[in-house]
Amino acid sequence: MRRFLSAAALLAALVVGAIAQDKGTLEPKPLPPLEHPDDPKNPAKQVFGRILTPTEAQTRSIGFYSRGCIAGAQPLPLDGDTWRVMRISRNRYWGNPVTIDFLERFSKKAATAGVWPGILVGDISQPRGGPMITGHASHQLGLDADIWLTPMPANLTKREREEMSAVEMVRPDGLSVDPEHWSERQAGIIRFAAEEPEVTLIFVNAAIKKALCEKHAGEPWMTKVRPWWGHDYHFHVRIRCPEGETACQNQGPPPPGDGCDKSLNWWFTDEALHPKPGKPGQPLKMAQLPAACRSLAAQ
Repeated sequence: MRRFLSAAALLAALVVGAIAQDKGTLEPKPLPPLEHPDDPKNPAKQVFGRILTPTEAQTRSIGFYSRGCIAGAQPLPLDGDTWRVMRISRNRYWGNPVTIDFLERFSKKAATAGVWPGILVGDISQPRGGPMITGHASHQLGLDADIWLTPMPANLTKREREEMSAVEMVRPDGLSVDPEHWSERQAGIIRFAAEEPEVTLIFVNAAIKKALCEKHAGEPWMTKVRPWWGHDYHFHVRIRCPEGETACQNQGPPPPGDGCDKSLNWWFTDEALHPKPGKPGQPLKMAQLPAACRSLAAQ
């Protein structure tokens, strides 16, 4: 993982960690319109962050997970027997139908097996995907989803969905999980997700990966579970591009093996635990996105 990290990616990782538990609001207000919305020099996050509705088109995930968009996105219903959408005011519960189907099916499967009562779903994607004003470098294709490691309560008020904090699974020093909160139940819900065939990668905090290695090293699903900054209260599921969606660029396969080798040790060095961010990268401009995404934003 380390060799793929650019300064911009590192900065994005640190920003995600900093705002991960930001509260939502019960009274969301639209952002003011851009003065020149069609300017290709506009930061893409400022354009896509203002779009409140999907396009009525055949679903297509376009581009790469950190540089793309989605046409014909579908919403995850806010309430299901085995899931609840959190931070509804962010309007980030839109995804490719394969992602929506995965979340519904996998959560029901885990509940039926007695592993997990139901999932709390954080960000999936915006109505037309694209970069977000806050929080993520990826989640642009409707093929990423954040799942809290806090079991779903029986009841949640609207305010709790916007303001309730997820339970942190990692000790403040980042060296290990907190045994008061982490258990084999959390390991079980990660395993259930990783075993689904459409899942290509799962990001977790390095301390969570370490805890998984202590009990599950060598198990086939572990190759999909990889360490990344943040992710101390949730895990990030990445879905492969759907069959036939040729404009979608897949994530490369994870490194071979279960990820429990010496490469994991780097994540517990001072370099990894206290990284020094480089010069902030410039946000993606509309001109840098696929042409189909620029057309999508203009509809």
